[in-house]
Amino acid sequence: MKGIILSAGPGTRLLPLTKVTNKCLLPVGQLPMMIHCLNLLVEAKITEIMLISSTDHIGQVISLLGSGSTYGCSITYKIQDKLDGIASALKLCKDFVGNDKCAVILGDNIFEDSKPLSKAIENFSLSSDSYALFVKEVPDPNRFGVPVIIDGKVVDILEKPKNPPCNKAVVGLYCYTSEVFDVIDNITPSSRGEYEISDVNSQMVKNRNGSITEVLSGWIDAGTHESYMKANQMFWK
Repeated sequence: MKGIILSAGPGTRLLPLTKVTNKCLLPVGQLPMMIHCLNLLVEAKITEIMLISSTDHIGQVISLLGSGSTYGCSITYKIQDKLDGIASALKLCKDFVGNDKCAVILGDNIFEDSKPLSKAIENFSLSSDSYALFVKEVPDPNRFGVPVIIDGKVVDILEKPKNPPCNKAVVGLYCYTSEVFDVIDNITPSSRGEYEISDVNSQMVKNRNGSITEVLSGWIDAGTHESYMKANQMFWK
């Protein structure tokens, strides 16, 4: 199973902190954000990881992580030249993943307890499922992809709905088989011109078998000043 960390976003909501560095290099607790993500994947026994970054800060990322040997893995780097969505970034990993399964994590997603998640990733690697998604109850689901649940079954994923059908958000951790790349090839850009991961997840839950796991410990999408502060508070109790 392959691991993927997506960290090419410009981090504009965190300016001026991100004026000279990638947001995923900012510290959360005693570690840069992306090392939390890297450790989660390695804990799930994933040793081959691809990291997607932008041209602006790839040098800093490589200086921090190097070959990955310090962290118990091998890291391959790739540039996302056009920042046109998470699904577009994931598509860059098609050859890297090949016929394997993959676990994808967004570089600004921080989890308080990684052990249940790494175990869920391991379970997915041994299953016949095509996907595994993770959800968390939040006060502001309209900021995220939101599952549509009917009779206890997830039947769709909506991207930042104005009227969310529930108070759960799909967090930035996804597991897929290589089928996901066929799905990406058939989605179109959203109204904001991006290839949305929620559109990919929508097609996966509609047309393939998979699982949805509730995240019970703390989770923060540390992409704003407020959420970034909360992420640090989570590790500095």
